[in-house]
Amino acid sequence: MIPLSIPKIEGNESKYVLDCLNTGWISSAGSYVNQFEEMIANYAGAKYGVACMNGTAGLHIAQILLGITEDDHVIAPNITFIATLNAIKYTGATPILIDVDPENWQMDLELLVNYLNTQTELRTTEAGTFSFDTTTNKRVRAIMPVHVLGNIGDMDSMVAIAKTYHLDIIEDSTEALGSTFNDKHAGTFGKLGVFSFNGNKIISTGGGGVIVTDDEALAKKARHLTTQAKVSAMDYIHDEIGYNYRLVNVLAAIGVAQMETFPETLKAKKAMDAFYRSQLEGVADIKFQEIPKGTDPNCWLFTFTTSRMRELLDYLNKNGVQSRPFWMPMNQLDMFKEDIYITEKDVSASVYQNSISIPSSAGITKEQLERVVRTIKAFYRN
Repeated sequence: MIPLSIPKIEGNESKYVLDCLNTGWISSAGSYVNQFEEMIANYAGAKYGVACMNGTAGLHIAQILLGITEDDHVIAPNITFIATLNAIKYTGATPILIDVDPENWQMDLELLVNYLNTQTELRTTEAGTFSFDTTTNKRVRAIMPVHVLGNIGDMDSMVAIAKTYHLDIIEDSTEALGSTFNDKHAGTFGKLGVFSFNGNKIISTGGGGVIVTDDEALAKKARHLTTQAKVSAMDYIHDEIGYNYRLVNVLAAIGVAQMETFPETLKAKKAMDAFYRSQLEGVADIKFQEIPKGTDPNCWLFTFTTSRMRELLDYLNKNGVQSRPFWMPMNQLDMFKEDIYITEKDVSASVYQNSISIPSSAGITKEQLERVVRTIKAFYRN
């Protein structure tokens, strides 16, 4: 079976993990954690990085840092992995779901602006000026764009919209390490960005994440909250509710090794994407995700649409090519059916019904790529 997306382990991973084991530094303290934070922040062009146990935890903490509570709304796209919405719910906030663009599958900015124009109003409170939803009377506190599959929408417009409507941006960049828009790295357009290093991501620590920001106070607070809000190095004194969210040293060691070889990994991903596009262009009704002007994606997980998605999915998996359907739209899940969903044509439903992800590992070989393409073409000849 050609796997869907597995880590490429070809560097110093074993050496650094053994170093942790030999020295006893395997938990949440240790030099690799600090080194990994710095490597991610430097690569993204952010001033600070704070490592945490996974991307979901990072998204949760990011919202706490901005003071998001049960009295707030957070805007998110309707097509995303469920972690985005779960993190919003952890704070008690209520998501507002925006349908996606039919071409690039990122949040539809026209729908977003229409919602903000017609269903919110600016109100000045003791805490400042914010948009409020006129139906729920809740503050619309932040917007959480998701760089779906490592692609990026028009972030310049997103930033302008956020400024106009007094929204903070928390970037769900969990899939987008290595992706840029107009030469600016994912995760650095808003106050906070979050990366993920789960087993299937472009680099992996097994499980892990990093929050990036240019705000020193937010970085300091993030580090404090992710380490149980402990205020004394010696005594067990804590000054607020904290979280056991800190990344452990042994996993950070893997991340350091992964970052050392990341340029080669990113190059391999782009080559994989280019191969699939060149070989599958014009095959049946296959249609690729559009890359917006100015976007340089990391090509994390190759996904395309076809009206025969379910048949193709079954055929590929039966013939040794591991493939998966796309995420079910958030508004179709029981937990979010009652939340506000802004749409005109429910593009999300169509994207979900027709999208399939095929093998995209950074270490995928030319022979495997060719076999995937042959198997897809064989399906359509049947």
